[in-house]
This record gives sequence, structure tokens and C-alpha cells, in this order.
Amino acid sequence: MLSARLLRHRLPAAASSSPLRIVAAAMSSSSASAHGGAGKPNRLAAEHSPYLLQHAHNPVDWYPWGDEAFEKARKLDIPIFLSIGYSTCHWCHVMEVESFENEEVAKLLNDWFVSIKVDREERPDVDKVYMTYVSALYGGGGWPLSVFLSPNLKPLMGGTYFPPDDQYGRPGFKTILRKVKDAWENKRDAIEQTGNVVIEQLRDALSAKASPQDVPNDLAARYVDQCVEKLASSYDPKFGGFGSAPKFPRPVEDCIMLYKFRKHLEARQESEAQNIMKMVTRTLQCMARGGVHDHIGGGFHRYSVDECWHVPHFEKMLYDQGQIANVYLDTFVITGDEYYSSVARDILDYLRRDMIGEEGEIFSAEDADSAEYEGARKKEGSFYVWTSKEIEDTLGENAELFKNHYYVKSSGNCDLSGMSDPHNEFSGKNVLIERKPGSLIASKFGKSVDEYSQILGDCRQKLFDVRSKRPRPHLDDKVIVSWNGLAISAFARASQILKSGPPGTKYYFPVTGCDPVEYLQVAEKAANFIKDKLYDSSSKRLHHSYRNGPAKAPGFLDDYAFLINGLLDLYEYGGKIEWLLWAAQLQVIQDELFLDKEGGAYFNTPGEDPSVLLRVKEDYDGAEPSGNSMAAINMIRLSSIFDAAKSEGYKRNVEHLLAVFETRLRELGIALPLMCCAADMLSVPSRKQVVLVGDKGSAEFRNMVAAAFSSYDPNRTVIQIDPRNTEEMAFWESNNANIAQMARGSPTEEPAVAHVCQEFKCSPPVTSPGSLRELINKTVAVAGSSV
Repeated sequence: MLSARLLRHRLPAAASSSPLRIVAAAMSSSSASAHGGAGKPNRLAAEHSPYLLQHAHNPVDWYPWGDEAFEKARKLDIPIFLSIGYSTCHWCHVMEVESFENEEVAKLLNDWFVSIKVDREERPDVDKVYMTYVSALYGGGGWPLSVFLSPNLKPLMGGTYFPPDDQYGRPGFKTILRKVKDAWENKRDAIEQTGNVVIEQLRDALSAKASPQDVPNDLAARYVDQCVEKLASSYDPKFGGFGSAPKFPRPVEDCIMLYKFRKHLEARQESEAQNIMKMVTRTLQCMARGGVHDHIGGGFHRYSVDECWHVPHFEKMLYDQGQIANVYLDTFVITGDEYYSSVARDILDYLRRDMIGEEGEIFSAEDADSAEYEGARKKEGSFYVWTSKEIEDTLGENAELFKNHYYVKSSGNCDLSGMSDPHNEFSGKNVLIERKPGSLIASKFGKSVDEYSQILGDCRQKLFDVRSKRPRPHLDDKVIVSWNGLAISAFARASQILKSGPPGTKYYFPVTGCDPVEYLQVAEKAANFIKDKLYDSSSKRLHHSYRNGPAKAPGFLDDYAFLINGLLDLYEYGGKIEWLLWAAQLQVIQDELFLDKEGGAYFNTPGEDPSVLLRVKEDYDGAEPSGNSMAAINMIRLSSIFDAAKSEGYKRNVEHLLAVFETRLRELGIALPLMCCAADMLSVPSRKQVVLVGDKGSAEFRNMVAAAFSSYDPNRTVIQIDPRNTEEMAFWESNNANIAQMARGSPTEEPAVAHVCQEFKCSPPVTSPGSLRELINKTVAVAGSSV
């Protein structure tokens, strides 16, 4: 195999701090529309993926992933060049402009290789195989992913971004192509053998098995403790977050911290609980005040290149928005501080305004790059940054106040860290950031806090209107089931959690201050879109994604697990039995397609596509949770809803799953925070059940539902049932006779009755929201007194 030093040019996680970013700044990144008249279209012009369409007019003779390309490589007996990326990937744009639009590079590719383009969001199964290979051999990966394959699809060598020519002591893409051609012609047996061996080794390593066995309860508690201790040791007390720059929002980290907070409360360890909350709240405040948060339009960018959450990589991803919103919602429930509910609303209102289609589908992403004006070259962040003069011209008499609040300077403000803008790409430009408490600046300008907040909101509205006239970043309007599942969860949960805010709360642009029930409507429309467009009612299977029709790829584990999670939240927070029924049906299909019944845990793919060389049992909870972690939590939730026979089956599958990953949980729990939570959830003797019985359409019932969610408890299940509804009663008679009996036995004269059950005992029924809140909070104290 060629030397890794020769072959690899791996982008660091903070690509923005690379010396190569200065090259990118001068380049025009491409989009589908920009290529309208740029040469003869290739095969990608017939595809639906926005990423593939961006490359449809390259001089490279691209093929989509499929038999036509594979057969050509076999017939000509030449290697495949596989390029994987996604439509909002900044460095993918750079490599396209530098190499794939270059006639000389295109000729080398067309003469010596069969070139295949893959959208990683459309085919995560293909991406997973070759990203795992590159990461294992070269110590890291990223996008664009560039891999050379034999005609039988085994990897030969690979890397990520390659500049077109040799520079910085590294080989350029043209050099790489010549070296790979030479190796194929003169060292073919050796490189093919190496590829075969590596794939076999990865197959063995990534399909771990375990004999069915319990994870002992004491170990489960230690998993959470060890993970929290590791995170706490990496906490940044100055700027919040865990670890150093670049700083990525990784919501699963906050999830396990909040989970441990609850356990401390139950154990009456209030000092330890407050220490954890300080870390979480500091992190969430710094994120929301930083430039990683879009103060003008709402939502969060992908990550910050510096340690202070200031200068971001500007793309916006749907999977971030849903998860981050849920963390702010949980923190609001715990603290009662409207600051956190306002940020959650900010995210959800951004999605409602900019990321939802006419039929309720939720789109995937917005690009980092855009033009400063029509016809100009695209640059990263152009849509989002401001000069001081632009703000002065737009805001007039309030410009000085606004500039003080958001640290706006005539010279530009990307100077808070040496990592913020090392090559002065944003000289004279400002990324809005809040560095001082608003109350201090309000006092300085002689304003009340309310008046000051209103002025800021009006200013943001004016700047939003001005910004809306700029060329927008590319919107990837592909609909991905898994990411929609994460967003459905957030919208559904917000519909109840936000009801606990004090009446008369004022909201300021870009927050709309809508009735929380509108968020439930968004969640239901998105779920209905998936059921109508991405679900085959005869086979009961999901498709993975949709754009102008369902994509060819089937649903993967993440699609099932994330959607089931969203549907369970839709049922618990919204109350319609149809969502619970569909979630249970999808769980059956998930088990049929992905569960290793002998070895435990779930594979990421159905294993039906021979071109996908690896079936992986993923466990890493990164930017997105792993499908196995989410599946474990889903089954624990389902086990508290269904009768004993089904409940035990769910629990056995979770026990077997955790046994597969026991070594990783024990030795590297920080990589699996959500799975650590799942292990601890399984060890809880009995999840708390809050069973609400009554007229779901009544105000009394709605108030009771809001009360059920007025406290933070990840080990709680809420069941809503109307005994007058024959469909619901039939469901419960078939699936949990105890719940059905509880519904029948509730006082019929009351519009809403609540039963709180735990450890096979139920409290006397209560009929008011205040009594329910008192009862729920009392169970925490009881749990604490028993420790």
C-alpha cells in the first residue's frame, strides 16, 4: 500500500483553522443553480440528490452508486474513484472548484478511473464502510471523502480533501491519481490483498457479539458516573462546553449530565446536583450568546472554530436543531428560567419559517457558503456577517445600542481568539455575539430591561429584512427520516413543556411567541408526511429519504430508531394512540431487519445490498446518537407501556444489546453517553407511569397533561387514555389489560384523573393539576429518603 504520508491529506476537525482555508476563501464554491449552463450534463443530472446535482455539469464523467458503474469498472478492469460528500459541505465545494471543474483533472479521472459520486446523507451505509476504512488506516476522516476501490468495491487507499497540486509538503490530487494508477498497474496484487484483509478485519471488529446476559445494575450506575466524571474533567469553566476548540454542540453530553443531575436529586445530593447544573447552564448560555447561534434568524450553526463559541462553521443541520432544542427544553423544565424556553422557541421557529415544506416535511440543511451579492463568488458566512456601516445604515438611532450589545466594531470583531480568524478572512466583518449582560447595557443607555429587549427585537427584525434580500445559502431540501424523527421529538415535547411558562411572557424577534399547541401540529404534519411518502404500508418498511420521490436507499437503523423515538414523544405529549401503534409496529420491523438475534444489538443496514461490504453495529453517540443507543431507550420506554410478556421481550433485547457493548461502556463510556443512560434506565426497578384518564378534548385534561410534564424525569412514561374511545380501549385491552382496567375504574364524573404508579404500586387518583404536580415531586423526595 502507498505510504499514508503520500496518500493522505486529512482535514482537521477545525478545517477553518487550516492554512488551506485561505485558499478556499478566494474560490467560488458551486451550487446546482450555478452550474446551469456550465458544460454538458453528466449522468448525475438524472438524480434527485442536491449534492449530486451540484456536480451534474462537471467535466468528470460521474456515475451514481450502482451497477452501471460497477460493471464498467469490471469490464475495463480499472479502479474506481469514489467521492463522498454532502450538499452543504464547505470543503466539498472547494475540492469541486479546484479539481472536479478542472479539465486536466477530469481527463485523468475519465481516462484512468470510473468515478462515482455519493451523497453521504442519501447513502449513509456506503459512507460508513469507506469512512470506517479511512479512519482506521489513516487516523481520522472527514468530508469530502476520497477513496480508491478495486472493481469488486474493496478499498485500495483513501483520504479526504486533496488540493489539486502539491503544496504544504503534501501531494496534490493529480499526483495522487498518477500514483494510484501506477500502483494498480504494478502493485495490484499487494494493494488488493491489503484491501481484502482490512475489510475482513473491520467486519469482525464491527459486528461484535455477546451471549445473552444482564449488565449488572451496579455496573450500569458506574457507566453513568464514569462518563460524567470524564466530561466534568474536560469542562471549560470560562466559556462552557466540554473540551477545547473547535467546539461542537454535542447534545448527548448535556443529556447524560442532566440525567445525572436527576439521580443526584433523588439521592438528596443537592450540592453535586447543582454543580452539574452549573456546567450545563453555563454551556447553554455561552452557546446561545455566541456566534454559533444565529441571533438574527434563529437556530444554531454546526460548530465554533474557536473556544468561545464565537466564529462558527456556518452550515445549519437539522439533526443539531432538534437535539439542541430538546436540551434547552429540559433545562427550562429544571430551572424554570424563561431564557432557556426562549432559545428552544428560537430554534423551532427558525425551522418553521425556513426549513419546512408545503406538506409538513422538514428539510435537511442550509449551506455555509453564499455570495455577498448576486453574481459574486461564494464565501463562507457571507449571508450571516455584518459590517459596522451596514448596521448603522439599517438601525439609525438604535445602531449604537445594538453594536454595544453584540460587540460590533468597525474593524470587525473576530478577534476574541487566535483561532477565530487566523487568516483575516472576516476582516471588517462582525459575527454577532453577546458578551455582556443585557441589563448592564440597558442601564448604560437609560432603558428598562423590557424596553431594551423590545428595541433589540425590533433591530433584529430590521436586520433580518435586510439579510433576506441577500443571496441565500443553498437549501438542501432532501427529507431524511432519521433527522425528521429528532425534530418531531422536539416539536412534540415543546407543545407541553412550554405551557409551564408564566402567563404574559414577552417574546422578541426572531421568537414568535406562538401557542405551544402549534408545535404539536408541526410534529404531526411531519410524521404524516413520512407515513404518506416514505412508508410502504404493505411491507411496513421505511425509505431513508425523499426528494421528488422516495430515494432508492431503504430505511436504515437510525431511521427506524429516531422515528420511533419521535412517535413515542408524539404519543406521550400529544395523546393520539395512532402514533403509539405505529411506533410499536416499526419496532417489530426494526427487529426483523436489523437485530442480530444470536449475537445481540442492531446492525446499521438490512444487509440486503451486496454492494455494501460491511454491516456495522454502531455505538458512538456523536453529533447524532447511535441507532443502538436510541433503540435501547425506545425499548425501555415501550416496556413500560405494554403488558408483561412484551415488556420482558423488550428488556431482554436491551440486556443483550448492552452486553455487546459492555467493554466499550466500561472502558470508554464518554463515547457512549446516551447508551450509558440506557444502561442505567434498564437498572431502574420500575419506570414511573403517569396514567391520565378522561376527556382528551377538555381543558381540564389538557391542563393535567401539562402538569405531568412540568418536571424533568427521564424515567417517566405518560399514558393518555379516553375510556369513551373504543379504538383506544381495544388497544389497551389487547396490549395492557391493567391500563384498560385503570381507565374503566376511574371516576366517570371527572373530566381528568391521574394515576401515578411505580414499583407495582399506584397512588390514589388525583383530579387537579396542582395535586398531580405535588404527587410527582413527592416521589423524588421519597426516592431520596430511601437512599
